[in-house]
Amino acid sequence: MARVLFVSAGSEGHINPTIGVVQELVSRGEEVVYVTIEAFRERMEKAGASVRTFDDQKFIKAFISGGRDYLLERVNGLLLTADIVIPSILEQIKGEHFDYMIHDSMFGCGRLLAQILKLPAISSCTTFAQTKESFDSMLKPSIADVPAEILRPIHDKFHKLTATLQKQYDVEIHSPYEVFCNPAPFTIVYITKEFQPDGEGFDETYKFVGPSISSRLTNEHFDFAAIRETSPIYISLGTVFNQALDFYKLCFQAFGDTDHTIVMSVGNRTRISDLGEIPNNFIVQNYVPQTEVLPYTKLFITHGGMNSTNEGLYYGIPLLVLPQSADQPLIAKQVEHIGAGISLQMQSLTASRLREAADQVLAGPSFRAAAEKISDSLRKSGGYHQAVDEIFKFKQHV
Repeated sequence: MARVLFVSAGSEGHINPTIGVVQELVSRGEEVVYVTIEAFRERMEKAGASVRTFDDQKFIKAFISGGRDYLLERVNGLLLTADIVIPSILEQIKGEHFDYMIHDSMFGCGRLLAQILKLPAISSCTTFAQTKESFDSMLKPSIADVPAEILRPIHDKFHKLTATLQKQYDVEIHSPYEVFCNPAPFTIVYITKEFQPDGEGFDETYKFVGPSISSRLTNEHFDFAAIRETSPIYISLGTVFNQALDFYKLCFQAFGDTDHTIVMSVGNRTRISDLGEIPNNFIVQNYVPQTEVLPYTKLFITHGGMNSTNEGLYYGIPLLVLPQSADQPLIAKQVEHIGAGISLQMQSLTASRLREAADQVLAGPSFRAAAEKISDSLRKSGGYHQAVDEIFKFKQHV
């Protein structure tokens, strides 16, 4: 039995794919200490991990203080979280022994902690994988037209922050890529090479295991009897960018007078009473057990987060994607590229356009066929079982 330090924060999209991995590690005899924020304590304890937490509000405040306008500012924000996260984690695990470490690929301190603790490290990548070349090709256009008087202070701050952290913790930071993508000697990627842009360009240190689909371990209730025979349209904007009252009302306009059954998740920060009159063919809840509802679904209208996209495609469901931010536009582009759905722009969306797009996808058998084709590859990829197989192979050689 080995002791594993697993570190991940952020949104559900970063946490949920690791639930199955933790369960599988524990079932095979590993002891997992999982460091995250308090909101995810319960589900990780139910998965079998011992949980340590850090202050998510201080973390977010530090991250945002780096700036939000440019990618390099977000890199600086991640560096600024080090003073919040690293001392807290080091204090909580003081005197404990670990055999290896798994850290989220977008958790800014993951790679630094692996260096500080001198642990063999595995990166847990819940979005598209990035090489330094692909990251640099994304970074260059983002700063190409930025005036020097704006860009220079951002660069100077990056160099100042890295110098401070290198001196304070005896770590190495060579590039923004290392901060933003947390490369490790070994990376688990929760998609397939078929869905990864330029998937064939990644070497054997990247293991594409496909979606890690497991129980969410929640106690929420949903009446499945209402949808078993109806093949509903399912609408969800995920757990982060879901405060979209106007969009939900627009969905009422688009589908309220149709024969479709609509299941709509509006998130815990939207009051259902604020939606006004709900059409009779709508089932609206703050929380919907997504992986349990999707197998009954004929169309998934989603924000295009990697977690939701993976889950929809895993069940062979065609998608309408409304990307909000982060990697979602690229994910939407990939969905269109494989022919499994259509991407729409939230800013210009109308009820008629939404309904037309839904009708187009539902009437076009090619969308369902493409979704079912990628579903087959996702199911064969192994998910969290394959992830742990690969982790065990890795630890044999460290």
